[in-house]
Amino acid sequence: MKSRNSYFIYMTTSRSGVIYTRVTSNLEGRIWQHKSKAAPGFTTKYKVNNLVWFEETASVEAAIQREKQIKAWRRAWKIALIESANPNWIDISEEWGLSGDSESSSE
Repeated sequence: MKSRNSYFIYMTTSRSGVIYTRVTSNLEGRIWQHKSKAAPGFTTKYKVNNLVWFEETASVEAAIQREKQIKAWRRAWKIALIESANPNWIDISEEWGLSGDSESSSE
């Protein structure tokens, strides 16, 4: 999953429809942390652990810029981006053998 100097912008969601956007250099590890509730916080509290969209960049600066761009978007635009790549809001991380609370939402 991770190639040299890869950074990922990703969106996870919960059954209630919460969309969470972040950046990481280790997507698989970060999603595992969400699913296993390894760190208390927003994603644990709201069960935001289903990976529904991600994008890879070679630059951390580009990843952070894209994250900020997406976070500033209206909810409808985020939904359109997710559905352009994943119309059924399937948890992409299940393909990697990661499991957890399989809660998803297409709202």
